[in-house]
This record gives sequence, C-alpha cells and structure tokens, in this order.
Amino acid sequence: MKTLACLALFVGILAMLSAQNTPAPATPPTAKLGSMVIDWEKLKSSPTKTGSRRDAFDGPTPTLDKFHCHITTLNPGENTGALHRHPQEELLVIKEGTVEINIDGKKQTIGAGSMVFFAANENENLTNVGKTPATYYVLQFFTALTPKA
Repeated sequence: MKTLACLALFVGILAMLSAQNTPAPATPPTAKLGSMVIDWEKLKSSPTKTGSRRDAFDGPTPTLDKFHCHITTLNPGENTGALHRHPQEELLVIKEGTVEINIDGKKQTIGAGSMVFFAANENENLTNVGKTPATYYVLQFFTALTPKA
C-alpha cells in the first residue's frame, strides 16, 4: 500500500511539473483586412460630446500592423481638443464643412475635398470654423516602427 501511495504521489508531481512547462495557448492572430466595400448608409453613427463618429474598420493588413478608419463629424465651433500627438501617421480627408487645422501652432482653414497629413508625433488639432457640421475621414497607419501605446 505504501508503494502505491508513493507511486500516486510521484505521478501527481510529474503532472504538476508538466503543467508548469506547458506554454499558455497562443492567442489566435487577428484576421487581416482584405478588400471590401464600406457602405456609408450602413455605418453606425454614435453621438459624441462634439458631434458624432462612425467606425469603418480597424485591423492588420498584409503590410501594416494596423490600418484604422473612422469618420468624425464636428458640430460648428467644436474642436478635437487641445493640441495633442499621436504615435502613428494620420490622413484626414474633409468630406464636408470648413475646418481650421492647427499643426504646431500654424493654422490653415480648408474645406471639402481637402486632405491633411499629420506626421507621427506631430502636435495637432482641428476646429470646425464653419456654420454647418464638418465631416472628415480619419485614416491611421500603424507599422512595426509605430511606438506601442
């Protein structure tokens, strides 16, 4: 009986040691974004304190760690907050309205069809200086060189 108890204890210890050396299951990789059509009418609009936001896509691609797009609508007089920085590059495409872009204290007013490129870590913000809502697309590009938050 003593031998059987020792054998059971030995098997139990081996099982515990084996479990300690077993790596945790790997997190499944996020599916890469593929070609797609995004219908404006099907994007859900969520209210924000300054207007609204529509999320379009967010995920890795074959060449980017992450590619993100949302569409912001700023009400007249509203802005994106104090000058701030993002670690990733950002491209804005103005759909409608008039906005004032502030890049490190240098301001410029632009309208529909204009684009703005914010380099990584650029000190920036924008303000709706028009009398109607301003809507713009925000495209963010994350690569292996983008600092992790």
